Amino acid sequence: MTNTSKFINREISWLHFNERVLQEALDGSTPLIERAKFLGIYSNNRDEFFRIRVATLRRLLKYETDHKIEGKSTKDTIEQITQIVNTQEKRFTSAYLRLVNDLGMNNIHLLDEKSLSEEQGTYVRHYFNEYVRPFLYPLMLRNFMNAGRLKDDSFYLAVRLINEENTEEYALVQVPIGEVPRIIELPTKDNKYFLMLLDDVIRYCLHDVFSIFGYNQYEAYTIKFTRDAELDIDNDVSKSFMEIMTESVKRRRKGEPVRFIYDRQIPKELLTLLIKKFSITKRDHIRAGGRYHNMKDFMRFPNIGSADLSHPAMPPLAHPDLPANISILEAIKKKDIMLHFPYHRFQYIIDLIREASIDPKVRSIKMTFYRAARNSKVMNALINAARNGKYVTVFMELQARFDEEANIYWTGKLQEEGVKIIQTIQGFKVHAKLILIRRKENNENLYYANISTGNFNESTAKVYADDSLLTANQEIASEVNDLFHLFESKFIMPTFSTLTVAPFNIRNFFIEKLMYEMENAKAGKEAWVILKMNSLVDKKIIRKLYLASQAGVKINLIVRGLCVLRAGVEGLSENIEVFSIVDRFLEHSRNYVFCNGGNTAYFISSADWMQRNFDHRVEVVCPIYDKDIKKEMWNILQIQLKDNIKARWLDPKRLNTYKKENPKSSYRAQFETYDYFKNNL
Repeated sequence: MTNTSKFINREISWLHFNERVLQEALDGSTPLIERAKFLGIYSNNRDEFFRIRVATLRRLLKYETDHKIEGKSTKDTIEQITQIVNTQEKRFTSAYLRLVNDLGMNNIHLLDEKSLSEEQGTYVRHYFNEYVRPFLYPLMLRNFMNAGRLKDDSFYLAVRLINEENTEEYALVQVPIGEVPRIIELPTKDNKYFLMLLDDVIRYCLHDVFSIFGYNQYEAYTIKFTRDAELDIDNDVSKSFMEIMTESVKRRRKGEPVRFIYDRQIPKELLTLLIKKFSITKRDHIRAGGRYHNMKDFMRFPNIGSADLSHPAMPPLAHPDLPANISILEAIKKKDIMLHFPYHRFQYIIDLIREASIDPKVRSIKMTFYRAARNSKVMNALINAARNGKYVTVFMELQARFDEEANIYWTGKLQEEGVKIIQTIQGFKVHAKLILIRRKENNENLYYANISTGNFNESTAKVYADDSLLTANQEIASEVNDLFHLFESKFIMPTFSTLTVAPFNIRNFFIEKLMYEMENAKAGKEAWVILKMNSLVDKKIIRKLYLASQAGVKINLIVRGLCVLRAGVEGLSENIEVFSIVDRFLEHSRNYVFCNGGNTAYFISSADWMQRNFDHRVEVVCPIYDKDIKKEMWNILQIQLKDNIKARWLDPKRLNTYKKENPKSSYRAQFETYDYFKNNL
């Protein structure tokens, strides 16, 4: 086996992940409304892939023509991506058509501008004039000069206009996504539901927009841009980092197009004019598509129809160690507590901050933020703490991709309320999820900490499966305090003996753990690891996993997304099994468990096994000491290892095939996990 063939191409691995999302939209056992939402997730993922990964490859192609990725030229990689995306697009279209048909069979009808009854047409025209028309600003294409101002988070209707003299003109109309819902519910009738896409509402009402200019015939075709979304960070030392990021985000909106999609029914003359106006070249990814784009809006497909068309309700559960009307701080003081979202209530985190904000013994609250909810109750709780005289400090990561604007907004809001904002560390992203509460007890400072694998975001906590440790263990909590001192002291490095912190030594920490397993395996002792993460990309540590496999260490990997490791290859990785779970919730927790000579070692982390996490981010690996939490983690991992409904193999021979080892027994990990917590209340 050649050196380059030991790894799967990263970009191709990502496309394999998105294929698993598409599988959920095609799976007949997935409830119908959820299938629509998975189509939206797939579409959104693909847009981001082009905005980031394909944009990066285009830059390499432009400046480094001899660049190689796993033995392939950049050009060959882009061509392979195009082939896979085109194949997936055919499956996506098939899934969409099947969805529309199945919706109709369940009395949910997607209407277009040609299928409205007179009564529905009256309703749609009223809706258009009341809610849509105020946001429409048509651009006459022949006079249009600045394609850089077209947005890539929306899409446009290219409209062919014809007057009574049969003279043609062309216009662009932005579909105002964000201002108006994409999927509009029309009045129900005879127990039937009727939905219409916003673009078809506009098509139906083009007469109301253009008739006053003498036009009486209209044809509208969808076009969509995807732009390079990488930020070019200015190094102007005279500006604050806030100013630099604000300006960089504005420049992103004018990034170069990396993909141009158009309705394949568009007239050739109109398409030629668009390509000329937008300076589209052969180097750009141009694709003829269907009538509809921006299917990411299906992520918010309305929950209508019978109950069995959506997932069964799984309301967040109470934690047995946190009964109602008790002090959370006192509960944490007694023992470590692990919250598992979305199975447990995220409200506990908000309640913890609220309690700290009015507790007379609490002196300070410190938090890191990577992605906050739009209307964040966590932020409001921190603001309330500052108003109550607590010393509140927040590290706000301004470089969180696609959340930069929201984080800039919250930074200003917090500063207005007297919250101390720690400046972003340029060149490094703080990805660790931390809360630290300092409390004065018996004339000494005691620390209470929350270390999480996911964001302090009440919106994503409803769908992201994450682990969140609440602890008053002073060995752990005091080192969380040291980490905040690290942020505040311009990166003066403290010594950590309990936590493991990137970008300093996380990779080496895990390599040492693997090497210890290798030594035990060679000595004939029990040796195994169970590793759960979002992405496995770092080649240095993958090489160690290969060596561990060759030494006889049994390795189980649960990797939701990217995985460039080749599992099950004779002579290389035959002792490695890797699979992915894509289901109702997004598996987001990072759990690392090592046999450790019989004294099993458990860790949670914010870090995936990627170079960026190890070398370019501030991440935390936290040990788990509490025996009850260890048992809980073990049981949950065993549940995941048994999944034979939503788990897929990731090894080359069985790539994305369902892990149906025992067809007589169905075992769906996320549902089993919910029942596990429900039965242990």
